[in-house]
Amino acid sequence: MYSLKHRLLRYLSIAMFLVLATVATTTNAFASLTESGPTSVSATPVTLNGTNQTTTYTLPLSVDNTGMGNGNGWNLTITSTTLTAGSHTLATTASTIQSAPTVGGCTNSCPSNTITYPLTIPAGSTAPTPVKFFNAAAGTGKGSGITVTVTVTVAIPANTFQGSYTSTVNVVIASGP
Repeated sequence: MYSLKHRLLRYLSIAMFLVLATVATTTNAFASLTESGPTSVSATPVTLNGTNQTTTYTLPLSVDNTGMGNGNGWNLTITSTTLTAGSHTLATTASTIQSAPTVGGCTNSCPSNTITYPLTIPAGSTAPTPVKFFNAAAGTGKGSGITVTVTVTVAIPANTFQGSYTSTVNVVIASGP
């Protein structure tokens, strides 16, 4: 039996650097569609202990779908670079969204989301083609200050090397469900 002072604790921290690409889509001269969010977030640190584990981080997003002609619906897409610490990486399938994001701040009509979960966030050395992770059906998701909060789960295999893993996550809004 080893005492605590003889144990080696390995820590893993994950910092996500987000590039939230705000795209204003004009459906006519009186409509506007934008999203915004944080420029960085951090996952809950993990103590590596030789077993498979997970950690999570949250992406709080704000959506504005205002003006006349804003009833076409909209969608949010996501992609990322591989989680990397020096020469060590996690799997390109490490990040997932396990359940539907929470929605709030609806003043007109809350978005009606039809995406199926869980879904894997694509990752690669260069961010691959994004996937839809949330949508607002036509006629829903209208108004200002709609919040969409998504929790991302990161799978950490038992043989993960210690370090601070980072990734760039890209979120984009587009018109249409």
